[in-house]
Amino acid sequence: MTQFALICLRGLLVASLVLAPGLLLPDISPDVAQGVTLLALLAAVVVVTEYSARYPGLIEFRDAKPYNRGRFLLLAGIVLSLIVLQRDIVLYPDTPSLLTHLALALGNLMHFSFSPVALLVASLPQGLPGPHLANVAISAALAYIVSLLGLGLFVLGLLTGYWPRRNAVFNVWVNLPNFDPTKGVDVVQRLERDGQLNIALGIIMPFSLPALLHLSTLLVQPLTLESPLALIWGLTLWAIIPVNLIMRGASMYRIAQLIRAQRRRIAEAEDAVPLPSQSAYS
Repeated sequence: MTQFALICLRGLLVASLVLAPGLLLPDISPDVAQGVTLLALLAAVVVVTEYSARYPGLIEFRDAKPYNRGRFLLLAGIVLSLIVLQRDIVLYPDTPSLLTHLALALGNLMHFSFSPVALLVASLPQGLPGPHLANVAISAALAYIVSLLGLGLFVLGLLTGYWPRRNAVFNVWVNLPNFDPTKGVDVVQRLERDGQLNIALGIIMPFSLPALLHLSTLLVQPLTLESPLALIWGLTLWAIIPVNLIMRGASMYRIAQLIRAQRRRIAEAEDAVPLPSQSAYS
């Protein structure tokens, strides 16, 4: 019963996070609010179903806490900071808060040539108002810094041995359901290779994603981020996806190191066991 209550709490927290922009931002239409409510219910159902299932499904590191809790807190930190920033800009334009001053400073600091923030602003369609472009720049800088802080805390947890615990059992199949350890080369080599690939993609994506968005305007309607919900969720995804890839890659590389160390300990233990004495007739 306690386990089911925790699962329902996870679903409730995810639904609350999806609902938060629609509830806290001003000037949200009823139709948009209904759509956000439906998405929140769907997200809660997916989370409850995944964590209630006996076998692994879509969510990775399901049994390797507090990995997913950290990812959720990072996502919530980005979303809530952007919500507070947009509320201050809309409701209190003449009296900027401390968060607004911080976002302005970060926007000026990170808006240099070929920075992720500058590339994102440059990928937006031409003709948008200057205040909106400035809003995108400072919001993107704030989201990017929050994501980097979360990534730094995660790397610190890896280096200090906080996660994954050395004395804890790590089930590769449950925590990496899309990774087949019996396919291809040795599992350690595959984990290291996939980890390096994820880290490389996470580093490159903030610089390549704006270019892909700019090219996509030739085929679909250009993304302007003028809607408050589009601004918050667009910048959240832009900031969280690369960090999530780096976290996944670092985790896979760390798991490979743990497996390699476990193999070494087993081999040393086998070498330490004396062989049985043999007679001249054996």
